[in-house]
Amino acid sequence: MVKERKITVLDLQRLKEKGDKISMITAYDYPTAQVVDRAGIEIILVGDSLGNAVLGYENTVPVRVDDIIYHAKAVMRGVKRTLVVGDMPFMSFNVSPEQAMLNAGRIMKEGGTDVVKLEGGREVADVVSAIVNRCGIPVMGHIGLTPQRVSQLGGFKVQGKDLAKAKKAIDDAKILEEAGAFALVLECIPHQLAKLITEQVSIPTIGIGAGPCCDGQVLVFHDLVGWSAGFSPKFVKRYQDLNAIISEALLTYIDEVKSGSFPTLDEHSFTMNEEILDQLQ
Repeated sequence: MVKERKITVLDLQRLKEKGDKISMITAYDYPTAQVVDRAGIEIILVGDSLGNAVLGYENTVPVRVDDIIYHAKAVMRGVKRTLVVGDMPFMSFNVSPEQAMLNAGRIMKEGGTDVVKLEGGREVADVVSAIVNRCGIPVMGHIGLTPQRVSQLGGFKVQGKDLAKAKKAIDDAKILEEAGAFALVLECIPHQLAKLITEQVSIPTIGIGAGPCCDGQVLVFHDLVGWSAGFSPKFVKRYQDLNAIISEALLTYIDEVKSGSFPTLDEHSFTMNEEILDQLQ
């Protein structure tokens, strides 16, 4: 059987050049990775959003490099073709390029990811350059709303709405491209600004709350399938309501256990030889 070829950063570049859209989704475990991979999505992000989605944190700040590695290893076991991105969590790349290179190397070497992602603009350009050029590790950038800096930004708000911040976003995108980033996540910025950035850089842009003009889109798996409860951002589209489906299944299970209708002797139980049973009684 011929092994399916892994998607590479060069494949993503070709998709942008051809005008073909790129699909990206988060995944944090083996079964989810299998489903996503089989579906044909190009990129899986083992994001620090796992802090909110699966670890129960209020934000992404508590997520550690070891958390990313743990979940990345599980995802990699379920993937055959999809490109896997390992997120660099809060304070894993902010102290120095040397610290960043070591942590990027750990995520790729121990977690098995194909590339890494980190948040920030011009202030992390030297870090991006070091990881790419000195380590040979591809880096995906992330500008706009950067959740790791949410305290500094004053909350989860749309970024780049005024002239100065819009210009900074465009400049940041160009600087990150020049530093060696192979793609950019654009989060929570006006769709007009996302269009300008997408047109002015030669690398793919992946939008989340950035409108339809980006080269691709990313959503959190749990949001997309309706597995998460509570607040849902405007940019999220729920394609299914797993929360309701799972809740209904659990309620039915409870009812059947308490009523004695599950398990049944014929469908769900095992039997033994009657002669051996007679000797036990």
